[in-house]
Amino acid sequence: MSDLLLVRHGETAWSADGRHTGRTDIPLTARGVEEAISLAPFFHEQHPALVLTSPLRRAVATAELAGLTDGVTDPDLYEWDYGGYEGVTTAEILRSTPDWSLWTHGVPPGDAAHPGEGAAQVGARADRALARIAPVLRADGGNVVIVAHGHFLRVLTARYLGLEPEEGRLFLLRTGTVSVLSTEHGLPVIAGWNTRP
Repeated sequence: MSDLLLVRHGETAWSADGRHTGRTDIPLTARGVEEAISLAPFFHEQHPALVLTSPLRRAVATAELAGLTDGVTDPDLYEWDYGGYEGVTTAEILRSTPDWSLWTHGVPPGDAAHPGEGAAQVGARADRALARIAPVLRADGGNVVIVAHGHFLRVLTARYLGLEPEEGRLFLLRTGTVSVLSTEHGLPVIAGWNTRP
């Protein structure tokens, strides 16, 4: 069975500030561009069977700068919709809700462009993406690469491992990194996490 490689996009101004960046389509910072370019050597000798990216430009740009030029955008790979917390930092949220956690409390609804999602909804999107790529992974014709976002990829990892979506809280994921989901004796495992070439 082939491996599933997860790439979190490079830094954006909002990720640098710790602001929840769901559907807001902002570009990479200069540092984010450098992070994405630094991934190119990792993919230079690889020939993935499939490359999927979130439709948001920070993910698409990261894929292209990393040399993954044949990516296909997939709307199931959008970041968690943070609803009313879009653009807000955790520190700001904790001032009014001291015990708040995205994983347990979720988000309040926002405007029409940011209605908000719960962990189960993000998990359902991750499950759909995993179901679509499963035949490619089983065919063992090359790895699959997903270029997307921190919280979404954490949920996808939890689902790949057979955990509930909320258990994505266990997998801290930094910008501009590659993580590898694989199998050992037929069971799903994490083979690498938060690596930079």
